[in-house]
Amino acid sequence: MIPLKRPEVPAALEKRLAAKSKTLTEESADTKKARDAWKGARTVRRDLKELLATMAAGFVRCMYCGDNLGTDIDHFKPIARDPLSAFIWENHFLACTHCNSNKKRDQYPCSPSGECLLVNPSREDPYDHIRLNLPTGKYQGRTEKGRETIRVFGLSRPDLELGRAHAYVRCESMLRDWSRRIGDGREDAANTVLRSLMVQPFADVLYAMIKKSDAPGAANVFEADVLTALKSVRDKVETRDIINPFGNRDSHS
Repeated sequence: MIPLKRPEVPAALEKRLAAKSKTLTEESADTKKARDAWKGARTVRRDLKELLATMAAGFVRCMYCGDNLGTDIDHFKPIARDPLSAFIWENHFLACTHCNSNKKRDQYPCSPSGECLLVNPSREDPYDHIRLNLPTGKYQGRTEKGRETIRVFGLSRPDLELGRAHAYVRCESMLRDWSRRIGDGREDAANTVLRSLMVQPFADVLYAMIKKSDAPGAANVFEADVLTALKSVRDKVETRDIINPFGNRDSHS
């Protein structure tokens, strides 16, 4: 998982969402009524999905696993837990069918005090709760929230761990390629590599590499040429509008 920037809702869509929520509130809707209203709101769901796609990493990747195509709208707080939140924009994420239907479903673990124990990537940095072992692709929960997030979304699935491990190898290779093209004075060709680096699946791998590049002991984690390239890329994407990294794209891009 990576942090995501939630865009503003267009006025027309915001008005329709508010009207739907008002109806559910006035009817004191239960789970069935809210689900029926959600299933019947075809154009609202279509427009929500289009808006969610603008905040997804890569080519519309699942906001939880970062691997599969984001095909479903997930209610972060399930309708079964809070029917009245069915049309609340801040409660929607784009997910793949596996993360949404096979793993998360209606799970919404909370602490004894009522605090949600799932990382909300549009409100907090997952890196504060979950750390990634780059060579193995394994996640480790640093907090109870991190451990519950890994469990609920199935982020320790063998296919995801293997995919993240291979993504790490690709990132290293592409960073070296980018650095070589910069050194040869081929900036346009280098930027092509950089764009490809930013939109590949498993954006969490590159994000973890960037976070680790300034940490104590970074020289023990990365080979010297990779670390040099990584720091240069980190500075480049922070200061130049080649693309907005990690899915935080402007609506016109």
